[in-house]
Amino acid sequence: MGSSQRLFNRKRTLHEILGSGQVADLILWRRKNQTVMILLVTLAAFVVFERSGYTLLSLVSNVLLLLVVILFLWAKSAAILNRPAPPLPQLHLSDEMTNEMAAFIQTKVNNLFSVSQDIALGKDSRLFLKVAVYLWLIAVVGGLTDFLTLAYTGLFILLTIPALYERYEDYIDTFVLKCYNKLCQLYRKINEKYISRVQNWILEKKKLS
Repeated sequence: MGSSQRLFNRKRTLHEILGSGQVADLILWRRKNQTVMILLVTLAAFVVFERSGYTLLSLVSNVLLLLVVILFLWAKSAAILNRPAPPLPQLHLSDEMTNEMAAFIQTKVNNLFSVSQDIALGKDSRLFLKVAVYLWLIAVVGGLTDFLTLAYTGLFILLTIPALYERYEDYIDTFVLKCYNKLCQLYRKINEKYISRVQNWILEKKKLS
């Protein structure tokens, strides 16, 4: 399928649009093990919060306390009994991942500041309406569910919908474009039959008056 048949006539791939980095790899399941791990850990945290009544701060504190106590006692007993120390993995955040995350956050924050400035200065009415509608939708959705459920649902959608779209984008683009073309044809027919007649009638009334 040519680029002219893509949604929004885009020429870049979805991976390129998402940044072509490790974040894009995670979203598009190029790193399946890590993506699955994120989903499972998030689901486990969601279940724990929903069922136990823990808050995020209390849960993290209790888990870290338990982990520290276990590792400390393990290390002490290993030294006394001449056993190997607990096998701790090498926890290290690479410079590449740090730079990508920082660049990603910087781009999004700068875009947010730019949009906020344009709205505050009244430069773009359409942008203001879009932002107002989005905020209203967020307020409505937030009133129907709690933040934890909304956050997990958002993460689940982020880690599933783009990957599914990338896998079936030829079929999805073709279907959506066909529907769009049919809607345009329907609009033209309605416009020719009804809207244009009403406009002509109004113009004739104005001339007579």
